Formats: sequence, structure tokens, C-alpha cells
Amino acid sequence: MDPVVVMAGTALVGAIVTDAYQHVRGAAAALWRRGDPEQAAAVERDLDETRARVLAARADGDRETEEAIVGGWRLRLQDLVRQDPAAAQELQLVLDEELLPVLDAADRDRARSVDLRATASGNARVYQAGRDIRGAGGR
Repeated sequence: MDPVVVMAGTALVGAIVTDAYQHVRGAAAALWRRGDPEQAAAVERDLDETRARVLAARADGDRETEEAIVGGWRLRLQDLVRQDPAAAQELQLVLDEELLPVLDAADRDRARSVDLRATASGNARVYQAGRDIRGAGGR
């Protein structure tokens, strides 16, 4: 999954429970209006429902439900980017200019974090990195 999609899905779910919800909702719907106009109204309705679910999950301390919701939005954003690869650039702008700025520090860090998991068996080796594994300059 594209890293911008992962970050944007997390940031979107965090941002819809802030006081900037209406602004965030409009920015998210605008992505669909450009990439898949027929889905824009459905996205707005789904964001309203998602906001209620996330607020309830947070009130109950239900982290698993919130993570499942994040996963669903990541898939939707990934589908949008697959339909229109140019949407990835627009998504990055929305992430940087609309979503991340409204998040508190903890949610912003959560959106930017990378969770790497691997399993090796036998003589296998696993190399993981959050960025270029060969270091600066790609040497």
C-alpha cells in the first residue's frame, strides 16, 4: 500500500473527530469529486457515520474498532489512487495541508508512524526500513 494512503487513512480518521470536521469532510469529499464524482456524496455520508463510530469507539476505549475503521478508509483511498494515479499527489496535499495540521501531537505521530512486521524461517534474512534501506543517497 502506498505510504501516503496509509498516512492519509490514519490522519483522516483522526481529523474527523476534531473541531475542524466540516472542513476535513469537505476536503475529503473534494478528492472524490475530482477522481470519482459519483462517489462524493456517498463519501460525505460515510464520513458522518465514521465520525459517530470513532467517537463512540474512543469513548469506550475501543482501539481495535478504530483501527478497523482506519483500515477501511485506507482501502477506499487506495482504490481512489488506483483509479486515478494522479490522485496520489492531490492526496498528499490534502494530508499535508488539511489533515495533519488539525490533529493533536499524538494523532499526528500516529499518522506518520510506520508499523513493520516480518517473519523469517530457516536461513532467511529480513531487512526492514521506514525509508531507503541503503541510506541517504541510495548508495
